[in-house]
Amino acid sequence: DLEVQQPQDKVSVTAGETLNLTCTTSGAGPLGPVKWLKGWGSGNETVYDQTGSFPRVTRAVSESDADFSIHIRDARPEDAGTYYCVKFRKLLGGVDGVFQRGNGTVVSVHAKPTPPVVSGPDHRTGLGQSVPFTCTAGGFFPEDITVKWLKNESSISAQPPHITPGRTKSSYNMSSTVTMTLQKDDVRSQLVCEVQHSTLVTPLRGMYQLSKALRVSPSVSVVADLLSPVEVNKTMNFTCHVKGFYPGDVAVTWLENGMEIKVENTSQPVETPWGLFELRSLVEVQATEEKNGSVFTCQVVHDTQDPIRETATLQIAAPAR
Repeated sequence: DLEVQQPQDKVSVTAGETLNLTCTTSGAGPLGPVKWLKGWGSGNETVYDQTGSFPRVTRAVSESDADFSIHIRDARPEDAGTYYCVKFRKLLGGVDGVFQRGNGTVVSVHAKPTPPVVSGPDHRTGLGQSVPFTCTAGGFFPEDITVKWLKNESSISAQPPHITPGRTKSSYNMSSTVTMTLQKDDVRSQLVCEVQHSTLVTPLRGMYQLSKALRVSPSVSVVADLLSPVEVNKTMNFTCHVKGFYPGDVAVTWLENGMEIKVENTSQPVETPWGLFELRSLVEVQATEEKNGSVFTCQVVHDTQDPIRETATLQIAAPAR
């Protein structure tokens, strides 16, 4: 007249917490152990019996002859499945045979997603180009998840997230992509991927500074400090203005009639209030007659792009007769 009572139809637990499974017996039965099995049939797995070693499992009431409830600590997504409390009877030859089992408890393990990670392009992109950004998170259960994209706290539209099975049968991974056209003022912009899931009290956020993906090419101009033509033997300056570029790495060289000349008067890039950079480079020239018609070129290489060149021609005034 022994009965196995397994009152829990379904149990849900969050990963990392303790899973509590209830089983009691009433009445008398044959000799033999009570065990917990995960699954039924050929693929079942022994979760607990009184003789084996099960480091994460403890009895709720140790040594009890009627209460076989167990605690499984540090629940994991792979713990999901159906658990059976089973009374066995001793058979000849020391083999255990099933005498009676409980109704089974379906266990689901809710797992939080990993913090979202936002990734951008491998190299910087110029203004006006469309650039994809991807947000990924993983290891969550159940599979329902909401992804929201924001730029500077304003919502932007994106395709529904792509959900794929995770490392275990009971976990999922998510990937979401948004495409943006980069603007000059994005040097100070922030992209946010916000993930909401049933296991979370507040959404998780992944951040990306758009400046990491952005290149703003400089404007280059050469200005002379004296009106042309210049009197013989006067000293004059050509100033190269390099403005509005990002990032701040730039190389400036001067050429006289195509030959590089040494210039030491080049300022360090200065950041403007808008987050872009600018600098000046100055070359000093002695206006001798043999330099008449010489072409001075300011050559600017920004962020490994092709050089930008601006020129100015030195015109010498004919001496008064």
